[in-house]
Amino acid sequence: MNLNISQVQTEDAIAEVARLAGQIWREYYVSIITLEQINYMVDKFQSIPAIIDQIQNQHYVYYILQSEDQSVGYLSVREEKGKLFLSKFYVAKEYRGHGYASQAMAFLVQYGKERGLSHIWLTVNRDNDSSIAVYQKKGFQIVREQVADIGNGYVMDDYIMEKEL
Repeated sequence: MNLNISQVQTEDAIAEVARLAGQIWREYYVSIITLEQINYMVDKFQSIPAIIDQIQNQHYVYYILQSEDQSVGYLSVREEKGKLFLSKFYVAKEYRGHGYASQAMAFLVQYGKERGLSHIWLTVNRDNDSSIAVYQKKGFQIVREQVADIGNGYVMDDYIMEKEL
């Protein structure tokens, strides 16, 4: 299936990303972190106001992933110090295994190369074995660990992974 990747620029597109985030995060992360932490993180990082702030004030660029007019996922990136930070990369459960993540990763590699960036890097929860395996299959390597306080008594206990472009 062909994937259409379009930049999120309208209020409707932002609302669709926020809707997808709530759906995907609550389905996927419940086996890794508590529902309370998921709800806190969705509100803090993936609500409509949070996404607007990231786009307008923090230099993030969001993309919605669609196939045949269905939203299948989204991603968010930001250029940082000659590298591309992949902040968000999510595909809805019913669309996993259809090659969309591979098509989106090819888009990201091209995006980084066109901008002369050296690497793509990301953070991934250290207990998120399936995502870690996918990223390793896509050429990412664990380069270090990071624990970040995100407020409200929660921390993100992550690996930082990088892929050379």
